Amino acid sequence: GQIIPERRFVEAINRQAYQYEMGDFPTEWEAWIRKKRKDPPTIEEILKNENYREEMKQKIKDVSEKEKLLQAKEYKEGLVAEPVHTHVKGHASAPYYGKKEPSKDPTSTASTFQPGSWMPPGSGSSHNK
Repeated sequence: GQIIPERRFVEAINRQAYQYEMGDFPTEWEAWIRKKRKDPPTIEEILKNENYREEMKQKIKDVSEKEKLLQAKEYKEGLVAEPVHTHVKGHASAPYYGKKEPSKDPTSTASTFQPGSWMPPGSGSSHNK
């Protein structure tokens, strides 16, 4: 009086079962094996879905190329500003973030406070030039 659940499996032909990886089977067969669909897929269905995926990949590629060309044209015409490339010199929590010399002005970075430094007149500082 015990109900035995249906077992679904694939027999390996050219390889050992442990050599198969995710994606080696069409997704339709994977869905059937994992009982996500009731009936096994047909060859026509698999080929139709594969062709559809290839068409979508090609369309995506065409659209992205077209978008790149349009963006390059807009950059050239000055309609859109090009993205700015930032150069990171240090970390925001560093007490002397991005500075090579002491400053006359007080600075506050993250949790630190650096009071301004006294600079003698004519010391060659960038503030006096």
